[in-house]
Amino acid sequence: MSVNWKELSGWASIQGQWLRRRYFDAEMLGHVAEQIRKSEQNHSGELVVAIEAVLPAHEADSGQRALEVFGRLRVWDTPLNSGVLLYLALGQRRIHIIADRGIQADPAQWAQICQQLEQNLASREYLSGLLSAVDAIEAVLQKGAPVQPQGSAAVNALPDEPVLL
Repeated sequence: MSVNWKELSGWASIQGQWLRRRYFDAEMLGHVAEQIRKSEQNHSGELVVAIEAVLPAHEADSGQRALEVFGRLRVWDTPLNSGVLLYLALGQRRIHIIADRGIQADPAQWAQICQQLEQNLASREYLSGLLSAVDAIEAVLQKGAPVQPQGSAAVNALPDEPVLL
């Protein structure tokens, strides 16, 4: 991964903080949480959205940071191994989706969702882009999430509210 001038100058850090404060406010995050809550009624998958303004000093690689966040937020800790993390690194303009082992999905599906969300964010379509990404993830989970055992109630093991890091 090459380091660009924004990362070297610290501009990426400032830009990430500004984006998070300006566009990812409580109202927007509430809409996203409601969309996640609705989508999880249609499958056994558990979606967590994590938004980080700036990568921490100890981890410069956004993909590795996404894996770390997946573990720290315990997205892996669901009864059916059906957790999915949508991770946004705003300062670096990187998006990653990490799915637990119980989810059956082609990596190309996740890559396509990330690419579309990147385009939406670049066009400053923050809320609609994020809601579209949640919908696209829901479509994948409707086909690839483990089937709920007969007679068992759906469990919401992970919070629906996006996490700001």
